[in-house]
Amino acid sequence: MKKRPIGLLVAAALCLCPAGAFAQKKGDAEAAAPADGEEAAAGEGEGGEAAEGEGEVPEGELPEGEVPGGDIGGEGLGDICEIDPAACPKLDFDKEAAKDLNEQIYAVQQLYALRVRRVELQPYWATSLNDQFVNHPGPGLALNYYITNVLAVGANFNYYRPFNADSSFNAQVRRAARVGVPLSEYDWGAALNFTYVPAYGKFAGFGDFIFHYDAYVVGGVGAISTRPIPVIDPDNRTFDFEPKLAFNAGIGFRVFFTRWFAAILEVRDYIFSDRLENDDTSVLAAPNDPLNKDNWYGDNSLTNAVQAQLGVAIFLPFSFEYRLPK
Repeated sequence: MKKRPIGLLVAAALCLCPAGAFAQKKGDAEAAAPADGEEAAAGEGEGGEAAEGEGEVPEGELPEGEVPGGDIGGEGLGDICEIDPAACPKLDFDKEAAKDLNEQIYAVQQLYALRVRRVELQPYWATSLNDQFVNHPGPGLALNYYITNVLAVGANFNYYRPFNADSSFNAQVRRAARVGVPLSEYDWGAALNFTYVPAYGKFAGFGDFIFHYDAYVVGGVGAISTRPIPVIDPDNRTFDFEPKLAFNAGIGFRVFFTRWFAAILEVRDYIFSDRLENDDTSVLAAPNDPLNKDNWYGDNSLTNAVQAQLGVAIFLPFSFEYRLPK
């Protein structure tokens, strides 16, 4: 009978303990968790402020490990400053940008040498390029007047007579081989021409000089005086010079040394119908009349006398004024 009150007390205690745990509300537990996060955030904030405070550098001072100019032009200049501080760029870009510039930019560059309304005098020396038996060198003179800056009218004259050269070697070969080739020698040539300058420019020469040049085409009509060289029957035939109608066309290149003096190189083809010696000695056709001039000439032949002309160009007047300022 004495054990009944003790059992009742133990049963009452077991019932009361779970009831106390279940009595705690769920919201109270969730509210407790953020409290821990806030404490962590607060701790981080204190640490971050401290880090930022440690990384700040007073104004006007460079961070430790950096060099002046290290950020100019990228890492390359920074490396230069580290290797040789004396060579480190120390430019103030704001001041440099504020400076006044006197540079002038021309929308269209002026021509180095104007040709319009100027006279061009061209003394030159010519030599033949395509005659393998007789060379026809000689001096020449051309006179041009530029109507515009690219178009000129003019005339030229060549003198050949004392300079024709039929080499003795060719004569000996002809005599030895008994092979005769009709040959001609020239006396003079003259023509009226048009000149057109389609291109001009400049180039660097010898590393330190700038040369101005132009290229031109030329063409015209005139006359050339020629006569056959007696090679078939030189004992009985002598020929006189006769002028023939001649056309010409060529190209030239001119390099200016000053605004009035230049060197020229020109290649021109003189085209004409030439009267050649008759390769028939008339021994069979007219054995008794070798002195008859009607039998001396053979067929006409269209001849291209290509010659190179090397000379200088002198422009008059020596000076000129541009119509528009720079």
